[in-house]
Amino acid sequence: MPFNMLTLTGHQCLDIVFAISLLCWAECSPTQQKEMAPTEVQFQSLDFRNVLHWKHQHKATKNLKYFVQHKIHGDKEWSNSKHCQGIRTLQCDLTQETSDPREWYYARVRSLSPEGFSSWAISHRFYPQWETNFSPPQIKVTVAGGQTIKVQIKPPRTPLRGHNGNRIRVTKLHKLTFRIFLMHNDVEEEVHETDSCSKELVIEALRPKTTYCLQALSVTPRSGRISSRSPRTCITTH
Repeated sequence: MPFNMLTLTGHQCLDIVFAISLLCWAECSPTQQKEMAPTEVQFQSLDFRNVLHWKHQHKATKNLKYFVQHKIHGDKEWSNSKHCQGIRTLQCDLTQETSDPREWYYARVRSLSPEGFSSWAISHRFYPQWETNFSPPQIKVTVAGGQTIKVQIKPPRTPLRGHNGNRIRVTKLHKLTFRIFLMHNDVEEEVHETDSCSKELVIEALRPKTTYCLQALSVTPRSGRISSRSPRTCITTH
């Protein structure tokens, strides 16, 4: 009788591993399940890029595989995070799965070792609108005649894309203000603040033939949180 070799896809292999692990589950004690479970499961978010991070316990076997699920607060069922099944890294980008900043989300992760699956470790309830941090805006500085500087302000962008395919500005999803620092010889001489609708700032009555450096940061009005400062941009007046 001829023998036909069966070719398995990646998903089929994963299903087989899952089935074998279920058979091993009974042999894995609750203590072992807990010892292999990930720890410190938490979201870290910058400009609405929402990444789940975790650590593995010191007693856990190295080279574990990890499986991640997510859900919206109030839902009964968990959903597999498709690109984070059987991964070896200690993080999973859930930006697309948590793309509505006004929803509450949970995520959970468990590990897979030769002894079977660990117990699930669950994150805190994550609310992107409140918990994301922001990058500083980009600034472009030009001399606008004599002793006047014009500062163009570009807000940071999210990894999410609009209908036109362009990345969405964070100011479309969250109210921000921008703080601009004017410095000369490393001394702050002026501080200006603009709302997120302002794309340009004009600073007048500066000293002639003087080099000024500028930096910017983002401010979240509701919480008062501030971003890091942007790199220095320097220019010399006429």
